[in-house]
Amino acid sequence: MEKTELTPKCVFSQFAKINAIPRPSKHEERMIAYLKEFGKTHGLETKVDETGNVLICKPATPGYEDRAKVVLQSHMDMVCERLVDVEIDFLNDPIQTYVDGEWLKAKGTTLGADDGIGVAIELALLESDDIAHGPIECLFTVDEETGLTGAFGLQSGFMTGDMLINLDSEDEGQIFVSCAGGINAAARFHFTREEAPSDLFFIKASLKGLNGGHSGDDINKKRANAIKILSRFLYTVQEKWGLRLAEFHSGKVHNAIPRDGWVLFGVPSAKKEDVRAEWNIFASQVEEEFHVTEHDMVFEMESADAAPVLPADASARVVQALQALDNGVMAMCQDEEIAWLVETSSNVASVHSAVDGLEVVTSQRSNVMSNLRNMANTVKALFQLAGAEVEQGDGYPAWKMNPNSKLTKIVVETYKKLFGKDPKVLGIHAGLECGLFSERYPNMDMVSFGPTLRGVHSPDERLHIPTVQMVWDHLIEILKNIPNA
Repeated sequence: MEKTELTPKCVFSQFAKINAIPRPSKHEERMIAYLKEFGKTHGLETKVDETGNVLICKPATPGYEDRAKVVLQSHMDMVCERLVDVEIDFLNDPIQTYVDGEWLKAKGTTLGADDGIGVAIELALLESDDIAHGPIECLFTVDEETGLTGAFGLQSGFMTGDMLINLDSEDEGQIFVSCAGGINAAARFHFTREEAPSDLFFIKASLKGLNGGHSGDDINKKRANAIKILSRFLYTVQEKWGLRLAEFHSGKVHNAIPRDGWVLFGVPSAKKEDVRAEWNIFASQVEEEFHVTEHDMVFEMESADAAPVLPADASARVVQALQALDNGVMAMCQDEEIAWLVETSSNVASVHSAVDGLEVVTSQRSNVMSNLRNMANTVKALFQLAGAEVEQGDGYPAWKMNPNSKLTKIVVETYKKLFGKDPKVLGIHAGLECGLFSERYPNMDMVSFGPTLRGVHSPDERLHIPTVQMVWDHLIEILKNIPNA
């Protein structure tokens, strides 16, 4: 298969520079420094707020001074996931990319195109000297992936544009004009470990090779969740023969579907062969259940050394709670024209045990705020019944569609002019920073679009190269057609 040329070169050149800079969520210091230096080098006004958001301003090109000011926005952080056998230090090592046909991929890790490609498009525009545009502001926010910290911390007046184009969507040809709101929750079980009873045989069971994915965009694709699969098996064993849980580790970030995980537990020695047989049957059944979406599931089981265990009551409550915990699509939108859109969902994102406790992180999403609160409270109540301490985040609001958006009209008309077809104007189940922007800038006209990405938040993340050129051409045409202020 022939490699696709990386065009536009100005964008992919910037993307390569970005991927040489470590930028995990909450560790964007070097990226902030790079953006500040970029603005200084190009003689552009550059501001950094207390949260770490960076704003670089570029004056209008001659003849476009009277146009309405446009903000281009993307987030500088990335989700850092890797295959279990890949060695990388995300705090220090660059992302290594390669071309596979029409796709740009990374070697065993997330690619960082979410949202590094948006950052690259903005920088290429700032660096250009041959693109006509009115006054623009390029906003780069921090920590979008783990808490929307940058958007939460953005103060009114930091940006001054009339319109905003968010470059953090993942399907070329789709123009997003609304998004879901969300709430995260952490449930913590506290306990004092005990020495394992002498009659227990210890087993380590693991699962890997799942697709994972984005907990908003991919929640409706019936992908397996490693936590839920392992929990199902633990519950079955607990009900049949009893067990004592020692360790449970799966998942990394709240907005990714966990791809792998492992559990360590003890069972009555006389039942160890029964448990092994049950594992084989269970694995076969799960593989059949997910035969359409999961083709590379790997189930492994081995004997293990004895380890301190959770108290019997705590062990049972943890397993029961994880079995009962909702995961996946809870409701579809009721409006006929968007009946295909997920309304409400919940994702079991991570579980990790420690010496004196165990923490489960979940996230709920909905574009109906009352149902978001209901779903979040349902999860909270379940963990409270199981004896856990529950801490919910503040959440973030849904972004409501503006039926009178001038920007949406321009975006649609320029797309039709360029490509001879209508784009799809949609809502998205994922959260976008536009929801928070709309609270602080209620009169700002906003849309979101971007090139096609697949496998986001997983090591299978890939960028469809031809769509980058399409988005670049579209953005240039939009800027030419922005009306006077």
